[in-house]
Amino acid sequence: MNNEYFNGVNNPNPGSPLYYGNVMVPNQDTAPTINNINSGNENNDYIDNVLQRIEPIKATFYMTFTGSNEWRDKAFEGILEAAGRDHVIIHNPTTGKWYLLPNLYVDYIEFDEDIQKYIRKTS
Repeated sequence: MNNEYFNGVNNPNPGSPLYYGNVMVPNQDTAPTINNINSGNENNDYIDNVLQRIEPIKATFYMTFTGSNEWRDKAFEGILEAAGRDHVIIHNPTTGKWYLLPNLYVDYIEFDEDIQKYIRKTS
């Protein structure tokens, strides 16, 4: 990117918002700041971090697979056994099946019990 343009050589008002047509394009000086995104704090309340801290609990995962007509909308019910950054592993004791489900397709998760008592405390 041509830094001279943004440093004021071609921009008469450095630090002022830039515009593309009628839409303001935020620059480094005018863009809002977002705290704690990559602060190293692993206790953020992102879905993967919450799921990783939950002990095994019964849950229903409602998912949408947009590229499939057969599996377009599907619910998976079972015990949440493990969770990673991009997936969960559930076990359905009724059917004996195990599922590795990508978080990418999760619409929402329904728990039968209060999850507060199932969340492991971090040090």
